[in-house]
Amino acid sequence: MLTPLNPCGTIVPLPRTPRYAHRVRSVPPARGRASHPFPANRPSRPLQPFAVARRAPESLEIADLTAPAWDDAAPIALTHTYAGQPAPTHRHAEARLLWNHQGLFTRFVCAQGEPLVVRDKPDRTRKVMGLWDYDVCELFVAPDPSTPTHYFEFEVAPTGEWLDVELHWYPDRRHSNWAYCSGMRTATRVEPEQLTLAMAIPWTAFGREPRPDAAWLCNLFRCVGDAGASRGYLAWQPTHTAEPAFHVPQAFASLRFQS
Repeated sequence: MLTPLNPCGTIVPLPRTPRYAHRVRSVPPARGRASHPFPANRPSRPLQPFAVARRAPESLEIADLTAPAWDDAAPIALTHTYAGQPAPTHRHAEARLLWNHQGLFTRFVCAQGEPLVVRDKPDRTRKVMGLWDYDVCELFVAPDPSTPTHYFEFEVAPTGEWLDVELHWYPDRRHSNWAYCSGMRTATRVEPEQLTLAMAIPWTAFGREPRPDAAWLCNLFRCVGDAGASRGYLAWQPTHTAEPAFHVPQAFASLRFQS
């Protein structure tokens, strides 16, 4: 499933009562959309201290989810929750990153041992507000390591729906620029017990193209399952917040662009 070209400036609002293709549930306030970016006493990082984006052929197409270039990219394991606890194996995911002059490519391959939680009327033509309350994989990127509080969030759902937003942290608040339009594209494949979700983000979305061997900052996440205590919030770099929250720039780790 491939999204059409991203039509900048259009937004799909979340319906007043969210509806789901497989289950109906209430939406919790647990995702921590306004958590503080610097929690106290954060434990040390996991063993995998950085992510590597491998150089890909210029011919790479986001719709080709099994292109040989993906096999050459280093896997990034999402096997722990936001709190740093081991996640159930049926919710584990693996991400791989590629880059070329077109942009940054990210592919998630996810175990899927439970019914999907998705919108029953997907709209892949524009960003969908509140997409994080469904099953999604997410990439956060801060292009300037000296300013991790300015970063970009990208989400992709099994339906191919997507969301992008530019974020700035200030001492007393977080500002979300919902008018931001990255031009991102997505491609997805749903199989028995496995999901493949991919996104392609052009360098214009970041206002710059990295040099070979440059280092940015990033984090990767997965939201999966029904609302409530059983919902899963997986993180490559755990945020160690009191409640599920991903907006923690202090937890970002290095993203290295391999030459």
